[in-house]
Amino acid sequence: MTKVDKFKIVSAKYFDINTLNIVILHIKILTFFSEFINRIKLFSQKFKITTMKKLISALALIVILISCKQETQPIAQDIIDKSIEVTGGNIIKSSTISFDFRNKHYTAIRNDGMYQYERRFTDSVRKIKDVLSNDGFKRFVNNELVEVADSMIPRYSSSVNSVHYFSVLPYGLNDTAVHKTYLEEVTIKEKKYHKIKVTFSEDGGGKDFEDVFVYWINSENSKTEYIAYSYLTDGGGMRFREAYNERYVNGIRFVDYKNYKPINKDAYLFDLDRLFENNELKLLSKIENKNIVVE
Repeated sequence: MTKVDKFKIVSAKYFDINTLNIVILHIKILTFFSEFINRIKLFSQKFKITTMKKLISALALIVILISCKQETQPIAQDIIDKSIEVTGGNIIKSSTISFDFRNKHYTAIRNDGMYQYERRFTDSVRKIKDVLSNDGFKRFVNNELVEVADSMIPRYSSSVNSVHYFSVLPYGLNDTAVHKTYLEEVTIKEKKYHKIKVTFSEDGGGKDFEDVFVYWINSENSKTEYIAYSYLTDGGGMRFREAYNERYVNGIRFVDYKNYKPINKDAYLFDLDRLFENNELKLLSKIENKNIVVE
């Protein structure tokens, strides 16, 4: 990954489309205002207009009103709240969810802020159980607690957490370390979507707090149907996920994902929806959770 690529990924955390558009608009207005004033001055010198100050004052008032006027746009927090609600957030927060993903069995036990995420699999002849909870990470081999090297704990913790995290999105986006910014309303496959940027604080944001996410939430039914993110680990990159195979299990919405990456390595995170529409993304894999049970 080049320095330019890294800069694009990191800069996406601090800048968004609306901010840049507003700055550009104000610069254009001020430039126009300055040029117009100069023209009025030349005109007044030639024709000796005595009401120059009144004209300038009136024009200044108009420019201020134009520059301060902003279109009323939806609030990101309200959109996320509604999307979590239609996903079954009130059920998720106090539930036990289990499923199979890529030859491993996962169980998530949540109880109003307390959580225990488990992963079970067989490695050669050993039965391994990883447990991530409010108390930290533990590994059991053949039902016995074993010591894990400090350098490996973040890696194991992240791999367990990420599977559980994606399985119930957008649940989890109201954590205190999460920051949401409304970008714009866009159209994908003739449907309207709210486009929202999500970033994380270093404090409480986990090992990959510098990752940047974009959520496309259906404007009509409030369901999260597309997700994109940039990451810095393992050389960095971007992914775009398309939800499919929607089903509800005991009131909780679950989806699988088609996992894409941009064909052009210089792609911009916030352009991935457009690239998807133009068939400029490559399908890498499918994210499928099977045998889901909710208690």
